Amino acid sequence: MNILGINYFFHDSTACLLVDGKMVAVIEEERLTRNKHTGAFPRQAIQRCLAMANLKPADIDGIAVSIKPTKDWGAKTIYGLRHLTNARPFISHEVIRAYYKQQDLWEWHRDLWPSGGPKVHFVPHHVSHAAGSFLVSPYDSAAILSLDGSGEWATSFLGIGEGTQVTGFHESFFPMSLGSFYEAATQFCGFKPNYDEGKTMGLAPFGDPKVFHKQAAEIVKIDAQGSIQIDLSYFNYQHWGYQRCSQKFFDTFGQPRTGNDFADNHHNVAASFQQVLEERALELCAILRKKTQSRYLVIAGGVALNSVMNGRIVRESGFDDIYVMPAAGDNGTAIGAAYYVYHSVFGHPRSIVHDDPYLGTSYTDEEIGKLIKDCKLSAVKHNDIAAEGARLLAAGNIIGWFQGRMEIGPRALGNRSILANPTLPTMKDKINAEVKHREAYRPFAPSVIVEDKDRHFDNIGESPFMLKVCPVRPESRSLLPAITHVDGSARLQTVSKSINPMYHSLIKKFGELSGTSVLLNTSFNIQGEPIVESPINAIRCFFSTGLDAMALGSYVIKKT
Repeated sequence: MNILGINYFFHDSTACLLVDGKMVAVIEEERLTRNKHTGAFPRQAIQRCLAMANLKPADIDGIAVSIKPTKDWGAKTIYGLRHLTNARPFISHEVIRAYYKQQDLWEWHRDLWPSGGPKVHFVPHHVSHAAGSFLVSPYDSAAILSLDGSGEWATSFLGIGEGTQVTGFHESFFPMSLGSFYEAATQFCGFKPNYDEGKTMGLAPFGDPKVFHKQAAEIVKIDAQGSIQIDLSYFNYQHWGYQRCSQKFFDTFGQPRTGNDFADNHHNVAASFQQVLEERALELCAILRKKTQSRYLVIAGGVALNSVMNGRIVRESGFDDIYVMPAAGDNGTAIGAAYYVYHSVFGHPRSIVHDDPYLGTSYTDEEIGKLIKDCKLSAVKHNDIAAEGARLLAAGNIIGWFQGRMEIGPRALGNRSILANPTLPTMKDKINAEVKHREAYRPFAPSVIVEDKDRHFDNIGESPFMLKVCPVRPESRSLLPAITHVDGSARLQTVSKSINPMYHSLIKKFGELSGTSVLLNTSFNIQGEPIVESPINAIRCFFSTGLDAMALGSYVIKKT
């Protein structure tokens, strides 16, 4: 049975292909179109998934779309009628935009199947987030928490998963949204909302959360059932305008950032809103833990990409462990919708755990070698590319690392990565300035072989998808200055030999040369661009940045 999962209604358009319950391909449209966070219908991603599985449109048995446009339509309409002064943006966003989005789907469907075709199953957005993440988790039973800006109209989902069944206890609805609460702080700090929330998270440790904690904490509350309650007088996002903050927000927290420099109030707002987000998430976890008595927790939705929050949940929520899929945002709803249809509609038992994020495209050495020749580049082919990569890294080089199948999700996990020696004190500033061309304060993540994680990092368990922040052990902070953030933390990736033997070998060989089996790992791209997908993307990035060398498959290209 072949199920095609599709996300395209909001952002991070993605296609996922299941063959007999196995994920054979998952590709984000942005990687192919080079338009970051695109919400365009993922025609190219679908085509590539089918090609990778050697399937034709006639082979597809069902289509799962991670949205149900009719869900909560009554609640939307009532809200729109109550805000007639803002009728135009409401109609534009919720009616006209939704109409054209559906037309995109049906035009594509008619193109591939002019006379009929497989049934299209519309799966509610938060069900795609929540049920989809649970159904590929390692747990037979777990509490489920999904948080984002909004789906059809819901902004949260609290429930429990058991076997192939998911039961929802409670939802909150727009505009009562923790995601929108945090997006407003992101815009206030001078970043793009619903896009740059990771920058706000990285900025937070530079501020003092106590300065604005009382004010921020009063804005958002959680009641006994788990409802999110927002004081909307601080915001404008509920009116669908670009400006998320009201004048009351500015009167309370000061002027927003408009230039390149950060003022103290920007640091302090980031710190306070980050801390309040963590506290409210922990309150929701406590409600779930009491109601479900579960040992484990599955977190999904765009807010689940807040790895600092996830780290606190691991340490403080009382759950034994948590699972966050590598594409926890809207991109992962293509996976979630597909598995919901496979299990809940077609009734198949669970058979996989989503522990392998390397589900995208790949290129052979023959293809890479031909491209190098066509581009008239000088390259050396190595029999042991991991050993050569480790040697380059130990010598202080910053390298592009392009190997195997592309990873799914926003984090580079060792197949489309920029790598460096984390023990060099100047390395963080060097990469931010010369390679990534981004803000100097932003931290970099460490990758460590799973056998050595407890040597340098504290109280985190395994973190294969780089979605948990943990403390760097005090004795390792001076040893690993390039990946230790200002508050002594790091967004850790643990690497196992069974999942990624090449990357594991590289880190291990680097450790043998340097004495430290940890690498600085950041995504192979520059600011504003998607992670590289193809060798030609990698070559362009290599020659437009301060990278010293690049490993493309078995080939190494260097700069003079």
